[in-house]
Amino acid sequence: MTELTKLTIAEARDKLRKKEISATELTQAFVAAIDGANAHLNAFVLPTPELALKQAAESDKRLKTGDARPLEGLPLGNKDLFCTAGVRTTACSKILDDFTPTYESTVGANLWNAGAVMLGKLNCDEFAMGSSNETSAFGPVVSPWRRERGGKLTDDKLVPGGSSGGSSAAVSADLCLAATATDTGGSIRQPAALTGTVGIKPTYGRCSRWGIVAFASSLDQAGPIAKTVRDAAIMLRAMASHDHKDSTSVETPVPDYEAALGQGLKGLRVGVPKEYRVEGMSKEIEKLWQEGIAWLKAAGATIHDISLPHTKFALPAYYIVAPAEASSNLARYDGVRYGLRVPGKDLIDTYENTRAAGFGKEVRRRILIGTYVLSAGYYDAYYLKAQKVRTLIKRDFDDAWKSVDVVLTPTTPSPAFGFGEKTGDPLAMYLEDIFTVTVNMAGLPGISVPAGLSGEGTPLGLQLIGKPFDEATLFRAAQAIEDAAGRFIVPQRWWEAGSAKAEPAAAKSAAKKIDGKSKAGSKAK
Repeated sequence: MTELTKLTIAEARDKLRKKEISATELTQAFVAAIDGANAHLNAFVLPTPELALKQAAESDKRLKTGDARPLEGLPLGNKDLFCTAGVRTTACSKILDDFTPTYESTVGANLWNAGAVMLGKLNCDEFAMGSSNETSAFGPVVSPWRRERGGKLTDDKLVPGGSSGGSSAAVSADLCLAATATDTGGSIRQPAALTGTVGIKPTYGRCSRWGIVAFASSLDQAGPIAKTVRDAAIMLRAMASHDHKDSTSVETPVPDYEAALGQGLKGLRVGVPKEYRVEGMSKEIEKLWQEGIAWLKAAGATIHDISLPHTKFALPAYYIVAPAEASSNLARYDGVRYGLRVPGKDLIDTYENTRAAGFGKEVRRRILIGTYVLSAGYYDAYYLKAQKVRTLIKRDFDDAWKSVDVVLTPTTPSPAFGFGEKTGDPLAMYLEDIFTVTVNMAGLPGISVPAGLSGEGTPLGLQLIGKPFDEATLFRAAQAIEDAAGRFIVPQRWWEAGSAKAEPAAAKSAAKKIDGKSKAGSKAK
């Protein structure tokens, strides 16, 4: 049964269509895996085994009659930011309490209409505000990866990244084939990089935001976290659509991203921005970046040095725009219509009591920042100026697209860190997004691909940034990196009953390419 959970979407799809396995067997394997692992990883805040098995049984009927849909019988995890009809949705915040929507998010509906099976709701940072999944009201998610020091795997608990840490941990630990996620400033790509998974944030407007609990409306975008580039391509095609219920959804055809894979990179122009060589970036990240350049060049691409001069202003501008929009969006949680309610002596007192008890520390911090920059006397000095910087960032990319087709950068400035290592310093935590926020500020697509291991044996990712609505080219380039670097699987499944701590040699072997070729980094000369 465990072997079934290690399948990719593409592999499971083929086995289901050939009737080598049933959707029920596949789903049962994942239900058992979640049941055994969740106490250790805390990836799922609400498993839905009964619903999953019911959906799987319905999929089996269609598979037998030849009426299979694109994702028929494939078990997925669903981030707790996506509203689910009849299933509790909390955005991992106390303030939503036991809120149970009567409607389904458009992205979720697209997946279930394509035949996918929902295994449950995945943990995330509260209202998607965080880079480590330590702000969730349900407690932190634990990464399935462990550091290696002195030739041995340590017992240090590492963060899986955030805000989509439940999604990245669940995919990395084989608790689902793939998962939905959202990205406001890097919340798909950063956790993907820290867990050895693939995560793509599509162009703003590619996926509907309807039915997704809002953080910052002009930045939020849904996307998948998956085991491989091909799986991410399969997922995004099913998730994306035009939606008249979302005024920011763009009416443009959704390509067959899977078909774009394997077309080669001959003639592709790859930009390398000098501004992403930031102070304090580790040497192993710099080395990985150079290896990525070599891999793309070997695959037929040409490399071009470019400049994105306003990159240095992206992070401070983001942390003005995002909290400002959060302050506005979260004003709706007042303890009156739904969710938590803490009574007071009058209406204002009820508001204050409810919001103080319902919002966590990080959410309160961002609401206060956002309210401040929108207040009289500060709107022009902060918010309006940040929006002007945002325009300049987009203009930098518009100029870059005249000479390159994609941009290659690191995904994160460092590998996964331990619990509590950065939570006491908000600025240190915010710097985790330094390579990712420009993509959201400019509304562009970006993908993170596993590309190597740190000196402590934990995953590192490379990021590709593309032109608006040109995700197909991103997938092509990402496939070239994956082909060169290989997949990175967790070396020791310590959360499973009876699992013994792996020896260093076993850990290194497990992190090699699936086909047995050499580990990432060995091919770039």
